[in-house]
Parts: sequence; C-alpha cells; structure tokens
Amino acid sequence: MDRRKLIRKIVVYAVYILLLSSLQVSYPNRLGFGGQTADLAFVFVVLTGYFNGFTDGAVVGLIMGLVRDCLAPIAIVGLDGNVHITAGIGMLVLFLTGVLSSAFFTKRMHKNIPFAFVSIAFCTLVYKLGGHFLAYSWTVIFRLAGGYDLGFYEIVVRSCLLQTLLNLIAGIPLILLWRFAGPVSMSEQKRTADDVIKSNEDTSWLQI
Repeated sequence: MDRRKLIRKIVVYAVYILLLSSLQVSYPNRLGFGGQTADLAFVFVVLTGYFNGFTDGAVVGLIMGLVRDCLAPIAIVGLDGNVHITAGIGMLVLFLTGVLSSAFFTKRMHKNIPFAFVSIAFCTLVYKLGGHFLAYSWTVIFRLAGGYDLGFYEIVVRSCLLQTLLNLIAGIPLILLWRFAGPVSMSEQKRTADDVIKSNEDTSWLQI
C-alpha cells in the first residue's frame, strides 16, 4: 500500500472511531429497544476484521476498546458487593472481536457482503453468550449476594437475540459506509478476493 492510501486509511479509521463512539454514548436511547442498544462500535470492529483482516481488526479493536473504556467503562459487582468501574475490559473484548471476525470465513468468503451479516450475528452471539456465562460464573464462584437472576427467556430472547437483531440493523448503514466511504476501496478489496478465489480449484459455487 502506497503512502497516500495508508494516510487515507488511518484518517478514515480515526474519523469512524471517534464518530461512532460519540454516537454510541451520546444517543443510547435512540439506538436501543427493549433494554438493548445497537452496538455501533462492536459492529464496526467486526466489519473491520472481516473486510480488512487480522491486523486492522486487532488494532482498530484495541483503539475502539480504549475509547470505550474512557467514555463508558464497564461496571461489575466486586467481591465486596459494591459496583466498581473497570478498565481494560473494553479493549480486551473489542480486540478479541476483531481477531475473531478476521478469522471468520477466511480466504474464500472474505469481502462478501452477505456473509458480513453472518459474521455480525455470529460475533454478537459469541459476545453475549460469553458475557452471560462469565457473569454467571463470577456470581457462583464468589457467591455474591443475589446471585445471577436472569432466566432463560431474558438471556436468550431479550438479550442475545434482540442484541443480534439490533446489531444486524446497525450493520446495514455501516456496510454501506464501507461500500462507498470505507478505509479501503471496495473495488480494491474485490480484486484481492477474486485473486484468492482464482487461486483455488473448483470454486465456481462461490460465485455469488
């Protein structure tokens, strides 16, 4: 990648990171429904890893996570029963999200817009189910007062499935932004994907 393309890529990433993070914390009610909020930052990291690969996904995930930790850090119940503000969890979660999405449908299915939605849904479900599992384990292992009071319906329907639906809806405008004003030209991405497909035998079924 030449210098001008690299500079453009960095500038576009910076604009999206600041813009989406600001929208996320400024208008959570307008982005939410049923107690869940469309996670613009999360979806952007998923798309970064899916479309641009491991390095971009990991770096953007770390930076987006750092911004999230500064603007809206995660709060957990400590061993003393009080609520504590954490640091670094947002960075870890979004870093792992970028890494996971970069490994999703590697090579043959990368740069495929329909499968970008599958990647968003898959990563969201992993994130939500993993979060519930860790929260439940935390309360059980340390026997915190009150325990984990969410039932099957609240976890599966009102948390995981609703969050996935909201993230998929948020993915529509974000994918359009990638198409017309992304960090890397979609035409350049398609040429790269076509080269990968041509390098494999018997892949005519991938012509979507």
